[in-house]
Amino acid sequence: MIRQNLHSHTQFCDGRSTMEEMIQAARKAGFRTWGFSPHAPISVDSPCNMSEDSVSLYKQEIERLRNKFPDMTILAGMEVDFINEDEGHFTAKVDNYKPDFVISSVHFIPNQEGVYYDIDGSPERFLKNLQTAFHNDLDYVVRTFWEQTIRMIKCHVPGRRPTIIGHIDKIARNASTVNPNIESEPYYKEMAEKTIALAMASDMIFEINTKQWEVAERFFPHQRYWQKIILSGHPYVISSDAHHVDKISSGMNEAMKLLKEYKLVDKGNLFEI
Repeated sequence: MIRQNLHSHTQFCDGRSTMEEMIQAARKAGFRTWGFSPHAPISVDSPCNMSEDSVSLYKQEIERLRNKFPDMTILAGMEVDFINEDEGHFTAKVDNYKPDFVISSVHFIPNQEGVYYDIDGSPERFLKNLQTAFHNDLDYVVRTFWEQTIRMIKCHVPGRRPTIIGHIDKIARNASTVNPNIESEPYYKEMAEKTIALAMASDMIFEINTKQWEVAERFFPHQRYWQKIILSGHPYVISSDAHHVDKISSGMNEAMKLLKEYKLVDKGNLFEI
């Protein structure tokens, strides 16, 4: 049984359940450590991210739930978008939020004119943005996603706080709806390998994100990269990226089962806070 989940969303961002509903469901499912990670405030227009005003409300709700459920370890994390070298998980602005941990992710990339658009939403929204914002240039979107991720890793400040890389190759999910063979493209494989190697040279924690298992039967990163990451001893977490109580453990047991089949469970460093 996996007793820790460090990726979940709240009513203060794009979560579909309240934080208390999440904790009640997590306790019932046997979790002992639950990390909330709402999308942090961002300069890019987004309906999914917290407002600055809601940050204090979020922290107040954390304290209320800690008092109400003392048997649970409840962590106040944040999922922070990397935008550029001035906006990301490594900034003083994020320090001021005092998160227990952060998940650093790429959800937005600049188009050819430098305007940021979401490339992480539903396949339908992705296709619309691809056509209207990115001039239908899928390779540009994929390359820019990986370039943004590399820039994000290079900006990381070692030792500042536990920092998880969110769904490092999730671009494959939406990109594959346009090009089913995208992950076999030579440039894609080269950029993925380069990015993962760079992350492994840092103290950032890999996330095995299980959110898409039920709908697409895949994890992020893809399991083809697991041996390289885990056999190196690099720290990793297994998280469900839950937005609703029904998804609190979605895909997590399947990920653990696969790790056991690969004989990797005791080889790496399953990170716990």
